[in-house]
Amino acid sequence: NRIREPALLRRYEEMYAQSVSKDPATKATFWAGQANQFIDWIRPFDAVSVGGFEVGDHAWFTGGQMNVSANCLDKHLEARGDKACIIWEADEPGQATTLTYRDVFHGTCRVANALKVTGARKGDFVTVYMPMIPQTAMTMLACTRIGAPHSVVFAGFTSGSLRDRIQDSKSKWVCTADVGKRGSKSIKLKEIT
Repeated sequence: NRIREPALLRRYEEMYAQSVSKDPATKATFWAGQANQFIDWIRPFDAVSVGGFEVGDHAWFTGGQMNVSANCLDKHLEARGDKACIIWEADEPGQATTLTYRDVFHGTCRVANALKVTGARKGDFVTVYMPMIPQTAMTMLACTRIGAPHSVVFAGFTSGSLRDRIQDSKSKWVCTADVGKRGSKSIKLKEIT
């Protein structure tokens, strides 16, 4: 409802126009401002956007380096540490969990450390084959935290589909759960894996 306030609506329309401007300099200035305002960079980017869709070589924020996990969690701990980060609703009515930024940060660090203890390193590919639970988000953030590219495979896929994705990505690690719930069905994820 706040966007309906005339001043906010005008500001939104101005920002939107800049974000999709046909003038490359205007568009680049807008997106550079957004990236610098909302992302903590380890190494600043050299260019906002290069290439294009015509050839399929489009790249954003080239030369820049950041850590997704740190930007999603660490930077919010001081001001928002005890505020809701994930509000999870289970398939079963009445089963809900609220996790704070601090909860998700600690869970993510536990998963990252578990991956490192088992030998996962920066650059090792990880497959995430988990149900839709908060720990799945923590696992993805843990992968970004240690620099491990990851592929999230829908927990309803068959063993053959999972195998193909593991082989195609040359994944060294699979994170899964014993069982996942999908409606009233129990899916034996570990057995499938």
